[in-house]
Amino acid sequence: MKPLRVASVGAGYFAQFHFAAWQRLDSEGLVKHVGLAEPDAVRRNAALQAFNIPVGFESLQEMLASLDIDVLDIATPPDTHALLVQLAVARGITCICQKPLAPTCEEAIEIVELAERAGVPLVVHENFRWMPWFQEMKKWKDSGALGIPHSVSVRLRPGDGQGPRAYLDRQPYFQQMPRFLVHETLVHYVDAYRFLMGEIDSVSAQLRRINPVLAAEDAGYIGFRFRDGATAMIDASRSNDHVAANARLTMGEQWLEGSAGVMRLDGNGRLYWKPHQGAEREHAYDWANRDFGGDCVYQQQRHIVQAITGGFEPANTGRAYLRNIEIEEAIYRSNREARAIDV
Repeated sequence: MKPLRVASVGAGYFAQFHFAAWQRLDSEGLVKHVGLAEPDAVRRNAALQAFNIPVGFESLQEMLASLDIDVLDIATPPDTHALLVQLAVARGITCICQKPLAPTCEEAIEIVELAERAGVPLVVHENFRWMPWFQEMKKWKDSGALGIPHSVSVRLRPGDGQGPRAYLDRQPYFQQMPRFLVHETLVHYVDAYRFLMGEIDSVSAQLRRINPVLAAEDAGYIGFRFRDGATAMIDASRSNDHVAANARLTMGEQWLEGSAGVMRLDGNGRLYWKPHQGAEREHAYDWANRDFGGDCVYQQQRHIVQAITGGFEPANTGRAYLRNIEIEEAIYRSNREARAIDV
């Protein structure tokens, strides 16, 4: 089958992981990474050279006028997404769009409906479910080895949010986002926990801001109840770290509990299994400590390419992803109203 012609827009911090994944998929013959649109010439030229992208453009409009593109990969700040998707779907180009999909729920719905009216596929680049520990936990649970699922929890401590320069060297727009921890970070866990445990039907949240230079929340507690009665707890703070060679690898420590025992994730990507009333032992599994989050960006982009070429629906289509945004809205509402919210 002819390789998909993929072009990218945006060359900020996280785009490097997209580019590295496309470069590998290009070498495998699955895609051709044909171009990059990025207004900052320094960033554009650095990316072209580092990732062997053939040609760069100052704007998406220029790139669309010059190249034949099958898929547009959007890795830009959320407030730019609506226009970029609009320009692409007008030409029938499939879009992969980084999360957050839009600054507000209403704008996210508009983007999804815009793509649907045009009959053009839209996929949200939500990569945490592709982290290898979530994939392995899912296999363990689905095999029955966990027994009856009881709960999943995370103590999220990436340790990158202290001081007046928090995020300025990597993603400076974080400081001014009107919603931060849940909208930018914990929505990953909404999606990953739905993948792992099933549908969420109730949320309860207490959010707060620790770093005063931020416009929005950077810490909090969030509880979920799943439809089968299992629960989840997210204890999150971006100010403190945890025991790990790289605190951003797993972002924190996790526990998956069931009637047969507990599976634990440490900060270095290792999993441990403790059978009920038995001794804990390491649970060996295959994974690659490469690029971001155990190579989850590559795994997701490979899945999307396989879905497009294989004719099946990928995970996190725009329409499916709106459920994550609905749950995000319920989290903020729970915090405002100091009560549990059914979703």
